[in-house]
Amino acid sequence: MAVKLTDEQAKLLRETKSFIHLATINKDGSPQVSPVWVDFDGAHVVINSEQRRRKVRNMKRDPRVSFSVQDPANPYRYIEIRGRVVEITPKGGAEGIDRLAKKYMGVDKYPGNQPGDVRVVIKIEPDHVTGMG
Repeated sequence: MAVKLTDEQAKLLRETKSFIHLATINKDGSPQVSPVWVDFDGAHVVINSEQRRRKVRNMKRDPRVSFSVQDPANPYRYIEIRGRVVEITPKGGAEGIDRLAKKYMGVDKYPGNQPGDVRVVIKIEPDHVTGMG
């Protein structure tokens, strides 16, 4: 069941340059963790990745994820969210990574794309939120 984030929790995801540490589940059941840029659209945690990455393959196979994020101004303030991936789509993927590059790097175009890369937008519905501070 989806839960609503507080305004402060949403602000931490939307307005700071904090990386989340996203945990997905490998095919053998072991965890896989990746630091990723993040945004929040008011209902979903939104991340972006290249479609061939392990985390994307993992989320397509098993939509359960968990991540934590710390407040850069106070590392003792953090939130942990568990949820489910509800959408993985290439629609808006290129624009999404450029938007995140503006937030995190201050540039208009993401410089890390390689020829043939297909960026995907990943939307996560929070099921459980906890934290401190």
